Amino acid sequence: MSSERHARVAGVGSALPARVVPNSYFESLVETSDEWIQDRTGIRSRRFASDGETTSTLAADAAAQALESAGLPPTSVDLLIVATCTPDRPLPSTASFVQARLGMTCPAFDLNAACAGFVYGLSVGGAQIRAGASDRVLVVGAEVLSRVLNMTDRTTCVLFGDGAGAVVLEPAAEPGLLDSRLALDGTQAELLTIPAGGTEEPATEEDVRGNRTKIHMQDGQAVFRQAVVAMAEACRELLDKSGLAPADLDAVIAHQANARIIAAVGKRLGLDPAKVFVDIAEVGNTSAASIPIAMDRAWRAGRLHPGDVVLTTAFGAGLAWGANLLRWTAPTPIGGAGS
Repeated sequence: MSSERHARVAGVGSALPARVVPNSYFESLVETSDEWIQDRTGIRSRRFASDGETTSTLAADAAAQALESAGLPPTSVDLLIVATCTPDRPLPSTASFVQARLGMTCPAFDLNAACAGFVYGLSVGGAQIRAGASDRVLVVGAEVLSRVLNMTDRTTCVLFGDGAGAVVLEPAAEPGLLDSRLALDGTQAELLTIPAGGTEEPATEEDVRGNRTKIHMQDGQAVFRQAVVAMAEACRELLDKSGLAPADLDAVIAHQANARIIAAVGKRLGLDPAKVFVDIAEVGNTSAASIPIAMDRAWRAGRLHPGDVVLTTAFGAGLAWGANLLRWTAPTPIGGAGS
């Protein structure tokens, strides 16, 4: 057995708001229909946070579930990373509120790589464990995107939902998190952005009325094309580096942005469609939360087993993208699927 220090997944969890928002909700807001949305995205419904629910409350619920599945108390965590682009407040970090809510005392910080945030967070958390800087790292992806949606823009408002997912990483003698590939092209940052509300353009009443504090997507087709090419490229590079082929994969959990994007990435890589987990229909695009939510739901549905080789990949604003390659190590769950 190798004496080298590695990181493995010890537990997973997720949390979704109770409020279900079907596609019909948008029919009175923009020119759209349930059929139009399903055909172009694969989404039938999503969850929106209710009053009192925030990014940090959902993150804490998902984190608590992940810790429970690993059989660990919150006080055992050495580092908390919260991947989000919809923080509770500009200051302090959302991680501050999650830490306090769970009764933790460890260092904690937010990470913003938009929809690729969890892929980035998993890579950072794994590196901390391999370096010996932490023994247990809690990586959470959490978003409340419903509060930054322009409800007059049908190209974006129908896509997103709220939720959180989390994983617990801990040391192992054998590799669990095998490798990661991270990338970003800042020259295309304007393709997907929230223009106002930061230090470049502090929000004014006019900005709020003009929806400049909401999500803007300049060219949806360009984002679609970039997502397919970039995610497939990251996956291929990661597999080549690890000496594995697509046929060696047991499961692929891609960012749940659009069912057609997920299918196109799988086709580009020559993947068996049965191995590609699609969880977008009732959840929507939850940005940094989408991979850990899908991961938890796949695990609880019996789709992930100890020893499985699992590939994750994501693409989002920045433009940021990346992939993680894991050998699944979380034990078989007791009971049924999560919320």
